[in-house]
Amino acid sequence: MSVIEINSLSEPGVEVFSRLTEAQLRNRLSPRDGIFIAESPKVIQVALDMGHTPLSLLCERRHITGDASSIIDRCGDIPVYTGDRDLLAKLTGYTLTRGVLCAFRRPTPPSLEEVCRNASRIVVIDGVVDTTNIGAIFRSAAALGIDGVVLTPDSCDPLNRRAVRVSMGSVFLVPWTWMEQGLDELNTLGFRTAAMALTDQSVPINHPGLMSEPRLAIVMGTEGDGLPHETIAEADYVVRIPMSHHVDSLNVAAAAAVAFWQLRKR
Repeated sequence: MSVIEINSLSEPGVEVFSRLTEAQLRNRLSPRDGIFIAESPKVIQVALDMGHTPLSLLCERRHITGDASSIIDRCGDIPVYTGDRDLLAKLTGYTLTRGVLCAFRRPTPPSLEEVCRNASRIVVIDGVVDTTNIGAIFRSAAALGIDGVVLTPDSCDPLNRRAVRVSMGSVFLVPWTWMEQGLDELNTLGFRTAAMALTDQSVPINHPGLMSEPRLAIVMGTEGDGLPHETIAEADYVVRIPMSHHVDSLNVAAAAAVAFWQLRKR
């Protein structure tokens, strides 16, 4: 363990926790050099359990022998930057959850074929940009039997710090990747597609045909406008969740949880 005391906001080595934006951490020009940040001991433990490579830790001084001690033991000889709570909050721009951040090497996502190979239920996240919603969808996917997650390029990065924290580390438990083409790519991999949308052609979520599909991709749209018309037209099913009290729709994360439970493989 190499403990480095931080006395200023410009300490060399801590820029990964302070000055680099999410886009810079992701490093699209050189994905092998990409980094993601995990926050809180529990989430960091899940990342370590799933084999992700830690690069450095930022930790409140009091947590070195407290909440972070088991993490530090597991991480081996990496830098552990530490300091007072107020200084670290100024450095990062927020109060650290449970006093610990860990920078990890960003993994290369698997191919779409790898994610889908042994899956019977996947979710397609189309254009969802809110980090909280992304994290919540991943947590529901892990809990409710979804085998894989596929995201369109205009969706939020699942390894965004806040998305990782909201998911409670579920982004490390469910295989995920990006999808560059349309839903027909999933059809060629043996999936029928179910677009969650309110249209005159929508069938209720308990439709027998849906529930009996051996391989189903559940397609969730953006927080505001929902799914694009082209995506809805391309889907094999258009599906609605019946509502009461004149409510027309649910938040995308809540709707995803309902859909995952109802359409889970029996």
